[in-house]
Amino acid sequence: METQQSKAMEDSLTREEGAAADAELAKAIMARRFHPSLLGPEAWEGYMFSDLKIRIKESTDLYGAVLWPSAMVLCHFLETNRDKYNLTEKNVIELGAGTGLVTIVSSLLGAKVTSTDLPDVLGNLQYNVMCNTKGRCKYTPLVTDLIWGQEVEQRFPRATHCFDYILAADVVYAHPYLEELMDTFDHLCQENTQILWAMRFRLDPENSFVDRFRERFHLEELYNLPSLSIKLYRAWRKDKSTKDQGEAAA
Repeated sequence: METQQSKAMEDSLTREEGAAADAELAKAIMARRFHPSLLGPEAWEGYMFSDLKIRIKESTDLYGAVLWPSAMVLCHFLETNRDKYNLTEKNVIELGAGTGLVTIVSSLLGAKVTSTDLPDVLGNLQYNVMCNTKGRCKYTPLVTDLIWGQEVEQRFPRATHCFDYILAADVVYAHPYLEELMDTFDHLCQENTQILWAMRFRLDPENSFVDRFRERFHLEELYNLPSLSIKLYRAWRKDKSTKDQGEAAA
């Protein structure tokens, strides 16, 4: 009986410590956002990454042109783990770039970024990327449309488009193109490619997608933030035959 009580106390302490760490990390991530001190003619949200202020214009009439917390989680991870996940001179593609925050931060960290999303959000995406990277980055991000599953092989042939990283934030939710997204991941992810993917869990489609994703890719959980309902994953191909991807990240 005493052993069971001790085990229960240890489990309770572990849960409390985990909740405290989650709350502290979530607080640090959300603290990167700031609001304009004065309201101007154009609504924008502010973010601090790489010791620079980033101004993001949102478009509330377009789902993909609103910044979701998953993007902040991924950006925070990239900046605070530069020793292991060094983006300098790396070829990076972002899927579902939305308002462009992940693209911008990756560019500030030295990556050569291809930023992709649906045609109807490209105008706002291009605006944010140009306003926040011009004169700040070695490489100007390439903003281009990409409809998952459509002409991906023709647009991004594997022989000439080898990406070190695929970045994605909040691309999995209850939309009808999850299989096309899976196929797009599968095509773009080559032997030495790593996927860094932040997702917010809402409904069953998110959980079932993760289960199907595991059939094609190895999956490692990097962050688990229950207070934000967000997890951050690292993934790589299951048919990879060389040494662990973690060594290739340095």
